[in-house]
Amino acid sequence: MIMDSVSNTSSLDDDQIIRDFVSRGLVILTPEQLGISADIHSIIYTKEKELFRAKKMVTANQIPEMLDVINSPGVVTTCNLLLGQHWAIVPYTHNAPFPSGSNDQHWHKDDNGPYNGRKQRHHHAVQVELLYYPQDVLEDMGPTAIVPYSQYWTFNHEENHENFAGADHLDFGYQLNGMERIPISGPKSFYDPKDIVHRRTDHDVRMRDAITNTGWPLVETFEASPLRAGSVVLYSHNLFHRGNHRRDDWTTWKERPRFMWRFWLFRTTDPNEGDIRIEQKQMRWDEPPIDALTSSDLSKIDSNVTTIWSHHYHWIRSGETPAYHHDSVPFSGDNPSGELDQLRKQLHLLNESAEPQRMGAAYRLAEMPDQTETLGIFVEALYSDRESVRRAATHGLVALGDTATPTFLEATKSDVKWIRKAGAFGLGDAGHLNQDVLDTLIEVLLADPSIYVRSVAAGALGCLGRRSAASDLGGKFISRCLDALIQSLKHEVNRLGMDRAQSRSIKFVRPTDECDICEGIGINYGIERFEPVRSAVRENALWSAVVLCSHPDSISDATLDSTIIALSDVVETDKNIFCVGFAMDALIRLAPSADSRDLSRLERQSLADLVKVLLAELPLHSAESFARARLSQHSDRGDSP
Repeated sequence: MIMDSVSNTSSLDDDQIIRDFVSRGLVILTPEQLGISADIHSIIYTKEKELFRAKKMVTANQIPEMLDVINSPGVVTTCNLLLGQHWAIVPYTHNAPFPSGSNDQHWHKDDNGPYNGRKQRHHHAVQVELLYYPQDVLEDMGPTAIVPYSQYWTFNHEENHENFAGADHLDFGYQLNGMERIPISGPKSFYDPKDIVHRRTDHDVRMRDAITNTGWPLVETFEASPLRAGSVVLYSHNLFHRGNHRRDDWTTWKERPRFMWRFWLFRTTDPNEGDIRIEQKQMRWDEPPIDALTSSDLSKIDSNVTTIWSHHYHWIRSGETPAYHHDSVPFSGDNPSGELDQLRKQLHLLNESAEPQRMGAAYRLAEMPDQTETLGIFVEALYSDRESVRRAATHGLVALGDTATPTFLEATKSDVKWIRKAGAFGLGDAGHLNQDVLDTLIEVLLADPSIYVRSVAAGALGCLGRRSAASDLGGKFISRCLDALIQSLKHEVNRLGMDRAQSRSIKFVRPTDECDICEGIGINYGIERFEPVRSAVRENALWSAVVLCSHPDSISDATLDSTIIALSDVVETDKNIFCVGFAMDALIRLAPSADSRDLSRLERQSLADLVKVLLAELPLHSAESFARARLSQHSDRGDSP
């Protein structure tokens, strides 16, 4: 589907932005909505062309005007709405300049750790992807192709090595058949120009069929065009999308490149409406019946989908599980036992095309009044041999809320690592805020034999601490979470990136005796200070440190003291550039609070001064991440730091 215009987004209010994000997973901001001078975009584009032609690195360090875009009032306000205040940017992964050209990517979800690292996917709005286009994007210039409404559906990856790396693939056969390497347009294309223009090539057909063959509701190809220079696309990190080939005259590409910047944003605070009660009502997702942006027919959606949307609408507004129970259409409600049996069967449906039905059953079960019987159904599914059933059960239990705590606690003791992984994830996302949950996650982080499970526990401690900060328990939980994460850093090690260690594309790497998770690409930045190494546990632990250090007033003096020392050591000595970036971000967030306290380890040096020294010694900055960290601790009005 090709969009005619994005001007219809100019009148979106806060509630509409949330409705659009939790349903279609996609929001587009026009240049005017950013609230900055239109001249900035042409400046960025001109500088980017010069750097690109000179084959130099293109980052926000070289083009500081990018910080004006990221910190613009419109972007900050919208991201605050979707992610809460003090959101962060994954460091060193902007991946500019992203020019479009002659080839197509296959459909995929982006890795939600830095560069192909396998990280647990949240249904909650925990990560958002930001795309920025400094120039006009016409429909023949290779606009980003997106599959709206696909964020809640995915494929197995635990023992399916086609999806072992972070990016989940919609059509991995496209990669296996070598189609990704074949130019569709440009001077080396073998296609008829008319077929290219009219989307009739074998590649175009393959891409459309991949979407249609899923059988999932509402999913259609959507090309983000036309866009005017300065447009920003915000979408769920779980949407399928791909890079798209150009269809215009290839002789103009050099003078008229289409650039895109990409940033990965993540939540550090829970939604919190304070004392304001969110109205609990039956949402009407089919009013209006046609999506104004994608032209999707919303009248065709059933309760399997709308139950999920309603749950996440409520969560993103309140941070809480809805207290009302969904009317389980098409069941009448006159036979609760029969309804439960039908949903149980639906939860166990076969084949990838049934993913929406399985997931819908899980969320609908979470809203059924008889939680005792519901828990029994979920436990059976959680211990299933089928990953697709376990996945649905996990998200259904999270939707159930802290009632699922005993189930997740028991799961962490399983002999099956995939069930232990689900248990750790569930405790982080929905476990009751008590000592038993905290102790269990710490034990899993420090003692589980699986690197995959430990990495999930590291992320879960950040989620648990984030949730505790929205309650009156932050002071009790956040310090202990940080203490455990720091302890894990003392024995977790970096490993050579799997693509390098196995001498193969990251898409074809496999687990080993040494590591049972894809930790991501080993990137060589050409700087001796860093090596192409990764560690899923270290990176997740430091991701969580950024989250927890966004709540410095909840950190005890003793923990703050040891945290500063540990993070400083990472910045000074770690060979993993992503670990360094997360640690630097966390230190910047701590500075205002730390400098108001008497911390013995700093030896009369303020943390702000220490941060300046560490930044001066770093050979490469993640300007957008560090600027965002500094801004988030002072003001989220959109002012430049």
